Amino acid sequence: MNSSNLLSLDHALDMLLSFAKPLQRVDTTSTFDSDGRVLAQDLVSDIQVPAFNNSAMDGYALRIADLQAHSGVLKIGQHIFAGQTPSVLGLGQAARIFTGAPIPAGADAVVMQEDAVLVGEDQISFKRTPVLGQCIRRSGEDIQKNSILLPKGTRLNPVSLGLAASIGCASLTVSDAPKVALFSTGDELVMPGDIEPNLLPAGSIFNSNRFFLKTLLQRLGCQVTDMGNVPDDLGKTTSAFSDAAKAHDLILSSGGVSVGEADFVKPAVQALGQLQLWSLSMKPGKPFAYGHVNSQANPLKQAHFIGLPGNPVSSLVTFMLLVRPFVLSLQGCEKLSVKPALLRADFAWSKADKRREFLRAKRNDNGGLDLFPNQSSGVLTSAVWGDGLIDNPPETTIAVGDLVSFLSFTDLMS
Repeated sequence: MNSSNLLSLDHALDMLLSFAKPLQRVDTTSTFDSDGRVLAQDLVSDIQVPAFNNSAMDGYALRIADLQAHSGVLKIGQHIFAGQTPSVLGLGQAARIFTGAPIPAGADAVVMQEDAVLVGEDQISFKRTPVLGQCIRRSGEDIQKNSILLPKGTRLNPVSLGLAASIGCASLTVSDAPKVALFSTGDELVMPGDIEPNLLPAGSIFNSNRFFLKTLLQRLGCQVTDMGNVPDDLGKTTSAFSDAAKAHDLILSSGGVSVGEADFVKPAVQALGQLQLWSLSMKPGKPFAYGHVNSQANPLKQAHFIGLPGNPVSSLVTFMLLVRPFVLSLQGCEKLSVKPALLRADFAWSKADKRREFLRAKRNDNGGLDLFPNQSSGVLTSAVWGDGLIDNPPETTIAVGDLVSFLSFTDLMS
C-alpha cells in the first residue's frame, strides 16, 4: 500500500474515539481498590477539611495581645494533643500544642517550639513576636463543604484516593471495567513454559505480546479474558472472534493484520461485521485495524475489534498511542492525551521516513536524549532500555542539539 493512502495517526485516533462511546455501566468499588478506575459521578464533599482549626506545628498556641500585656512571658495552661478537645485559652496563658491538635478558643497564633524559651517550670517566652494566624491551619482551607472534590471522568490515582478518604469515602462509584478478550494469532507462537527454550523448533518464537498487552489492559482497569492463540485458519479465527463478541466489549488481537496469505484477521472481521480502519502512516505500527464484530449466536451483540501488529514493538507502540485512549474513553475518562516534553537530542538521525516515526530513546545524565541504536520493530529490548518515545514528524531528520517531542513510558503505560 502506498504511504500516501495510509491513515495518519491523528486521523485514526479521532476515528477511534468517535466510536468509543462510554459504557453505560457503573460499579461500586472500595476506595482501597479503585486505583486506575474512572469516576462515574462527581465526588462531592459532605464535610470541610480540616474540620476544625488546628496546629501546623509542635509549639505553643497563644493570644498575641497577651504577650505585651504580660511582658512577653506566659503561663503554660494546658497541653493539647491531636484528638483531644482543648479548654478555652485563659488570659495570660499559652497552650502547649502538637501538630494536628485543635486550636483552643481564644488563641490566634501558634509559635513553633524552636522559637520558644522555657522560663522556670511552667512559663514560656518567645524569641520573636508571632503574626496573626501563624502556623494555624484553618477549617475548610483544603476542602469546602459541598464542593466538587473530584469531577466525573477523573481517572483515580493514589493521591486522589487519599483525597477521597480524607472526606470519609469508603467506596466510590466508578465506570464498570471494560471486558476485553485478548487474542494472539500465528502458528509460530509458543507460550513460555510449553517447551524448553533450547528445544524451540526452528521458525517458532515465544509469545511476548500476550504478556505486556494483558498487563497494560489491567493497568487501565480492564477485565481481561486471555483467549489464547488462534491458529492461522480463517474458520477458526472467525469462530473465535464470534464467540468472544458474546460477552466482551472489546476484542484485542495481535498479529495477522498484514496482507500476507496467512493473515486471516481482516476477512474474519469482515465476515462478522465491518472493518472501519486499516493501516496507518506511522513507524512502527503500520498494520493496525479497527472494526466491529457481531456474534453469530446473537447478531444483536456487538463488540469493538482492534487488531495490533505482530511485531512486539509495533504492538506496544500502537497500544500506547491508540488502544490506551480508546479504552479510557470507554470508561468516560476526560483526560486521554499524554503531554510531551521538549528535550534535546544528543544524537543525529539522518534516516528521514515518509511516515511519522516513534523512536525509542532515554534521558541521559546531561538532560538530553540518547537513541537506541537498533530501531527495528522486533527489538523489544529497545523499549526496556529506553524510557520513552521520540515523536518524529514525517520527512524529518534530527541533528545533535535539536529539540524533539518526547513521550514518557511512565505516562504511556499508566
